[in-house]
Amino acid sequence: MASSSSSSSPIVAERRGIPGASFVQDVQTYLTESGLDVNSALAFLQERLQQYKIVEMKLLAQQRDLQAKIPDIEKCLDVVATLEAKKGTGETEPLLADFEVSEGIYSRARIEDTDSVCLWLGANVMLEYSCEEATALLQKNLENAKASLDILVTDLQFLRDQVTITQVTIARVYNWDVHQRRIRQAAAAEDS
Repeated sequence: MASSSSSSSPIVAERRGIPGASFVQDVQTYLTESGLDVNSALAFLQERLQQYKIVEMKLLAQQRDLQAKIPDIEKCLDVVATLEAKKGTGETEPLLADFEVSEGIYSRARIEDTDSVCLWLGANVMLEYSCEEATALLQKNLENAKASLDILVTDLQFLRDQVTITQVTIARVYNWDVHQRRIRQAAAAEDS
């Protein structure tokens, strides 16, 4: 089981605050270098695994939020594009639209030709923009949301790799300890 190779692969740097886990090649050398006994090493690794799980839950929540936000931004872009297209045709008929007042409560609106739209920015703030400005702002927000989602997906993959490495390390340390106990029991049985 023991070998002369180094105890672990090169330490992986953290990614956006997520500490990297290193794969343990030689458990004996790992325990010696870290100055831990088997139980302390297992406790440390279990704690690190729990930290990874907490970070994973937070990242998954952020991912769900972004995945819900992207379709909303796309709908807003479609509405602004529809208003701009209607303005260009010269129709006199008002545009009829249903909109959500609060959850489950909708109202019908008649939208006359308009050069501006109001965008809900959050935190009880709504601003009026020209259709062109609104399109530019929404497009920028959509690009930012997609970029953030891509980063989150990469972070989640990195995190899952760290969880797997930590689980394998826990199994290797535990199995090494079982193997050492059997060797000691066999030696004790031969001595008696």
